[in-house]
Amino acid sequence: MTDRELDAAGVTDPELRQAYTHCRRLNARHGKTYFLATRLLPVDRRPAVHALYGFARWADDIVDALDATTTTAERAHRLTLLQHELERGLRTGDSDEPVVRALADTARRHDIDHRHFADFMTAMRADLDITDYATYADLRTYTYGSAEVIGLQMLPVLGTVVPREEAAPHAAALGVAFQLTNFLRDVGEDLDRGRVYLPADLLAAHGVDRRLLRWSRDTGRPDRRITAALREFERLTRGVYGEAAPGLAMLDRSSRPCIRTAFVLYGGILDAVAADGYRSVRHRAVVPRRRRAVVALDGLVRVGAARLRHRAAVPRATALPPPATDTPPSPRTRPARRIA
Repeated sequence: MTDRELDAAGVTDPELRQAYTHCRRLNARHGKTYFLATRLLPVDRRPAVHALYGFARWADDIVDALDATTTTAERAHRLTLLQHELERGLRTGDSDEPVVRALADTARRHDIDHRHFADFMTAMRADLDITDYATYADLRTYTYGSAEVIGLQMLPVLGTVVPREEAAPHAAALGVAFQLTNFLRDVGEDLDRGRVYLPADLLAAHGVDRRLLRWSRDTGRPDRRITAALREFERLTRGVYGEAAPGLAMLDRSSRPCIRTAFVLYGGILDAVAADGYRSVRHRAVVPRRRRAVVALDGLVRVGAARLRHRAAVPRATALPPPATDTPPSPRTRPARRIA
């Protein structure tokens, strides 16, 4: 399937194909919900999405997934090296690092604004030093670089049926909605990394602080104040989904089933957190596999319907009348065959 995707995307260079394949593996291994939705995209657009995800995953792993013995200074150094390699790759169109090589090629093919990658790296660097956010406005400053720009990077790959600038705010909002969903789901895991992404003023309004969250994480015991705070954050997140929703109809028809599936699956994470009693401080809520399968099946149906509409919209060639002669028509005057 990888070869088919790369062939469809016109990626012929062997090293570049290996780079895209590496990004695809990262997506499949670490982004199960995202990867499932990506399978609903037209095959020629999938490599670009894998490249965007692969780069974001690599940077995020530097910040979060290294062993506990790695110091903040060492992580900062690795981010600096990555940023220099990114800048060189975007400037030259090539890199010795497979993920950057694929990203640079994707940025060139789809004319993605390089500032989006710089803003993303700024947000990743903030995670090294900033461990909480006083207000929701402060959090949204962070999510601009960590999430909004991801939606803006994706938009040229997905395509739109309206001017891109009209769809951009909704794409940015969808990136934020997905990340806020992750924050709600991963409260406990983020706390173990020393971070609290839920705004301090929202928590304080319900009598919650880092100390109470830590107590609940360590003891496994619930607290109604934490439940109330997480419920409010869920409502806030659903509001951002509402901002993103109008953008679905602005996407290219062939991309809509993929993004709609991601929209429903990530929204399902909110449902799972609520159904679990907002206990994400203690463990991560998971969307049931059966639910994911049902949503994916619906996406496949929508993909099929979109392809049928596309075929129906292709005009049939008009057959030419036979020449006024008893001799068979030459190949140049044979009726044209309809393209399936």
